[in-house]
Amino acid sequence: MLLAQMGAFAEFERELLSQRQREGIEAAKKRGVYKGRQKKKLTLEQIEESKTRILAGETRTALAKEFGMERHTFSKLLKGAVNAG
Repeated sequence: MLLAQMGAFAEFERELLSQRQREGIEAAKKRGVYKGRQKKKLTLEQIEESKTRILAGETRTALAKEFGMERHTFSKLLKGAVNAG
């Protein structure tokens, strides 16, 4: 019974913490301080250059490192560019 009561208090405390965090983020957004995570983008020139270099035999991992991102992110951006255009 004591463990169940402690669990209920922990769950309540966690909910309060989450609520305060959401309120803080909303207040920061209103002040213009909280912008969120920056999205990684590639220019059209970088995308075309990357496609050419991949066809020439360079690895996606090396290219992603050169652009300062993870290979998975780099591949998703290339795939999105291919599907968009």
